[in-house]
Amino acid sequence: MIKNVLAAAAVFVSTASYTLAEQVSDLVAIVTSQQPQIQLMSMVLTVQAAQQGVNVHVLLCGAAGDMALKNPPDSVKAPQPPLNVSPQSFMTILAGYENTTIEVCALYLPGKGIQKTDLMNGVGIATPGDMAALLTKGSARVLSF
Repeated sequence: MIKNVLAAAAVFVSTASYTLAEQVSDLVAIVTSQQPQIQLMSMVLTVQAAQQGVNVHVLLCGAAGDMALKNPPDSVKAPQPPLNVSPQSFMTILAGYENTTIEVCALYLPGKGIQKTDLMNGVGIATPGDMAALLTKGSARVLSF
């Protein structure tokens, strides 16, 4: 019986150590989908992470970059059920958290033939080197939508 208790304690200690070593301090959400429902869900999940104190970094690429535009297409402004909010409006909520960074990929603006002034306030342009460093950070979790 004592051996079983000791074995269980050893498993608990090793699991606890592993859990502490695996704490996530950064969440990188890479959003590329052109589907409004997926764009909205990516924002819902990242808001939840921001509310839990995780540093959130959102990288918008391709059609998802349209969420960052001052004058976006209707697809990112259209309310989605069941919350009746749009992907862009939920991204605006996310942008209000101090522990959140929202950027478009470095290829987005030149690919669309637009300027940084076409982006909403608070949205930056990701640099490949900085993004690579974040993606390979041991405490980061990467989600792709």
